[in-house]
Amino acid sequence: MFIQPWDAGLDEAEWQTWVAEGHDFGQLCVNGLPGQAPVVVPTHFAYDGGDLLVHLARPNPVWKAIEHDPDVTFTVIGDYAYVPSTWRAAPRADVADGVPTSYYAAVQFTCRAVVLDDPEEKAELLRRQLAHFQPEGGHAPVVVGQAPYGRMLSGIRGLRLEVAEVRAKFKYDDHKPVELRAEVADRLTGRAQGLDEPTARHQRRRLDRIGAWKPA
Repeated sequence: MFIQPWDAGLDEAEWQTWVAEGHDFGQLCVNGLPGQAPVVVPTHFAYDGGDLLVHLARPNPVWKAIEHDPDVTFTVIGDYAYVPSTWRAAPRADVADGVPTSYYAAVQFTCRAVVLDDPEEKAELLRRQLAHFQPEGGHAPVVVGQAPYGRMLSGIRGLRLEVAEVRAKFKYDDHKPVELRAEVADRLTGRAQGLDEPTARHQRRRLDRIGAWKPA
């Protein structure tokens, strides 16, 4: 992922907060077997501050690829919007001279995949995922050999993705004038299509934190 200096995450807290706000669905990308294309699996994950926790069905073809090469990438993308050319023209310039762009947030985790097949390890992974996705409870306990989850454990395999590197990109025109960026955020809020509103919120957060971008 190419990251311009002005698109880089401001610090670890920025991407960690962004992920914690509900950006917990992404794509697991695994090198394919020799002569085959990479395997890409969309899935929810839980982040425990160190590893990513995932479970997938046992018949999933990704397992052979992981066993061949456990070095993987997990990518999360969100808060994206198309910004039309007419919104980005320079002040006092013809609006037709503007150039469109995309705004988005993306976090890429480079990981070492560890496969979990022990029933108790898989049960603990599910407990931690449920604690993340359903903290209010209301579900049966996850216990090996006890319904409803116990009999399902044989049909899944767990993955603990040990994070080696995190690269975060927040592409929101930080190198452009503050006035233009504030106006684009307002226009996104007014358009209110797709992910326009969360995109505008993230744009405003970046404005509040850094204002005008300056080279390091």
